[in-house]
Parts: sequence; structure tokens; C-alpha cells
Amino acid sequence: MSYDIIVVGSGPGGYVTAIRASQLGLKTAVVEKESLGGVCLNWGCIPTKALLKSANVFEYLSHAEDYGIKVKGGEADFGAMIKRSRDVAEGMSKGVQFLMKKNKIDVINGTGKIVAGKKVEVTDEKGKKETYSASKGVIIATGARSRQLPNLPQDGKKVIGYREAMSLDKQPKKMVVVGSGAIGVEFAYFYNAIGTEVTIVEYLPSIVPVEDADTSKELAKSLKKQGIKVMTDASVEKVDTKGSGCKAHVKTKKGEEVIECDIVLSAVGIEANIENIGLEDVGIATDKGKILVNDFYQTNMPGYYAIGDCVPGQALAHVASAEGIICVEKIAGHHPEPLDYNNIPGCTYCSPEVASVGYTEKDAKEAGYELKIGKFPFSASGKASASGAKEGFVKLIFDAKYGELLGGHMVGANVTEMIAEIVAIRKLEVTGEELVKTVHPHPTMSEAVMEAAAAAYDEVIHL
Repeated sequence: MSYDIIVVGSGPGGYVTAIRASQLGLKTAVVEKESLGGVCLNWGCIPTKALLKSANVFEYLSHAEDYGIKVKGGEADFGAMIKRSRDVAEGMSKGVQFLMKKNKIDVINGTGKIVAGKKVEVTDEKGKKETYSASKGVIIATGARSRQLPNLPQDGKKVIGYREAMSLDKQPKKMVVVGSGAIGVEFAYFYNAIGTEVTIVEYLPSIVPVEDADTSKELAKSLKKQGIKVMTDASVEKVDTKGSGCKAHVKTKKGEEVIECDIVLSAVGIEANIENIGLEDVGIATDKGKILVNDFYQTNMPGYYAIGDCVPGQALAHVASAEGIICVEKIAGHHPEPLDYNNIPGCTYCSPEVASVGYTEKDAKEAGYELKIGKFPFSASGKASASGAKEGFVKLIFDAKYGELLGGHMVGANVTEMIAEIVAIRKLEVTGEELVKTVHPHPTMSEAVMEAAAAAYDEVIHL
């Protein structure tokens, strides 16, 4: 079969790319070895949010009396939570199947390998091979998997990655989470909320280390308040899996500590799926485990492109989708703008949530900016008080000279829904003074954005 475009991988990068290609009139196929939707829909973004929602509901029940409601009983049914999560993922995957049919995209089931001549060789589950050609290009969107450390090999039973963490047979009584990025703290929150004793071990001095320092401090304080043990400047040197449980040997500044637990979750990041897909045969250049591309995702070999977690840049679903759209629009002869990687929102869905975009305070200072910084705590928000969600804040960082919004950082309930305003403001180059004068509805959590801007310009009303 011959196509205009063949996309290898059907995650949020791959399937979105394929749909946009089809919209542009290009005959398109997607190669997928597992389920449509990739890791995000099946084992990442979507099912984890289903688990986190179960934890939220359980916490509401546990604290119902705080809202004037008496509830008897109520216990976490771990198996039912896992089942709901899997059902949500399956439903989303079926939704992508519908989108493929609606957009007349051929789905080729099997493992794809890039070959010369803008072709893809696909091996099905029975071992049968067939080669497909793409006249305008092959787009590699093979995503990534859980990174494995040499001293922390995953056996899938006692030392696990994110995939096993959302499909365990039974709830562990004690868990050690290695790494405090988004994956680590989300699972730490979920398991702690339903009664597992959780310890987070982070190698760096602060948790969620890519976030602003104030964000890290606030989240650490909140997680500790919830009963999660947080160890920073620490590393798991080895895990003894002999016997019924695990013994995690943790190196700290005070010496070695041994933590006994049922499960060790390795959440130390991801690595790209670029092995054994034919890159070397075609001559596609890589560096540090990523495929090298230009601003429009063209590799060094004409007719071969790559997007998503297998190229440099933030490994986020929305980034992969945006990259794919830019890539095919360029192939189709349009004139898309290159993606601004400094205006990509990052979200962590623990409770309280974390959301941010742009410069941290430290990065902005190091870049040479003179700053105006405004911070508004949710403890001063009427809506937050009424909702019983007073933890956290909104922090905005402005360039003092021109009023440019350099960065936004939020900790609190539903802040992952609020960060898009900051992204749009930065895209449209709205100044701090203009934001102060932008009327926000009352009472809402989003008022805190206006109030934080006002704080930066010494005009804050409610603080």
C-alpha cells in the first residue's frame, strides 16, 4: 500500500498528527503495535487521572463532616478503583478508533521499522512482514517508556514502573516512590490517600525539582501534612527483594537508612523508544537517546520526521500533539510558527495540584531580568475558603521594564484548569498592568491570577 503520510505510533502525538494530516487532504496510515492512544490514553495521562479522581472522592468522604455532612462507613475498594481506571482507558482508546474511521485513516496493526525509500516495514503478531511506502514522509512518534536505573532494575512485581503501578492485584501496605517528578508525586498522593504508607525519595534537594522553589516548598509541606514521608538529597542505592517484601537501602546525608516496604515504584523519568526501529539503517541522527530534528521536526534524512517523547523538548502529551500538527502543516505547504518551548504549561495532578509555565524566579534572575513578583495565597480567596481548599497560591513573575509576564506558578485545587489563562496571556503579550485591569469573576479561584498581578504592582486589594 502507498500513502502520503505514515505515522509510526498512535499516542497523543501520533494520532493527532494523523488526523491533522487527513484534514489537510493527505492519505494517511498509522502503525501501532498495541492499543490506539499509546501510553497516554492506555497507561499514562488518562487512567492515572481516573485513579486520582477516585482518591479525591475518597478524601471527600473521609472529610465529609468538615462540610456538615455525616457519612457512615466508606472504605477504599482498590480493585474497583483499578477497574474503573482501566474502563476509562478502554473507552478513550475506542474513541480514537472512531476518530481514525471518521477521518479515513488506515490503522496498520504491528511493529513498525523504518526502512530506506520513505518506507515502513510492519511485522504483525504472527510474524508476517509487509512494507508500506509514504510519498511525502514517515513521521516517527514512538513515544517513551519508564526509565530503568542500573541499580534499580524493575522486575514488574516488587520493583515496578508506572504501568504496573496502575494495575496491581492488591493495594500495598507500604510503598517507596523513587523520584518526585509528576509521575512520582501523583502516585504517592493516590496511594497515600487510600491508606498506603508512602515514602518519597528524591535525589535532588527539593521535590518536583523542575518547578519554582516556592512551589516545591509548598507541595512538600502539603504532602508531609497528608502523612507522606519526603526524603530529599537522598538516593535508593539498592533494593533487596528477597523474602515477602522489599528492603530499600537509602543513602542520605546522615548515612544509610533501610526502609521496609511491599513495593518500590521507580519514577525516575522516561527514555525514548528509538531502539530497533531502523534509525541506524536509514542513517537518522540521534543524540543522548533522542532523535535530532529541526524546528519543523525534519530529521537529517529527507522524508523522515520525528515528534513527541522521542525528540528533545518536554515529554508531555500536549507538546507531542502540537509538534505533530506543526510537522504535517509544514509538509502540506503551510507556514506554521515553530513551537515556543518556553510557553508550554506543565501540570501535576496530585492534591493540591501544581501548574506552571515559563520562567521560574531563579531562571528569570539568571537570564538577567529585573523582576516584579506578585504572590496571592488561596487562604485569602473567598471561593477557596468556601470550597475548603485554602492550600497554595498563585505566583506571577513579570519583567519590571516592559511588564512582560515571564512565568506563572500555581499550587492549589484545580490550578491545572487555570494555567491556560497564563499561557494565552504570554502568547498574546499582555502586560502585567493590563492583567491587573482585566476583570475576573467573583467568587472564583481564578481571581487569584488578577490579585497576584495586582500584588506585583502594589495594587492588591484582598491581601
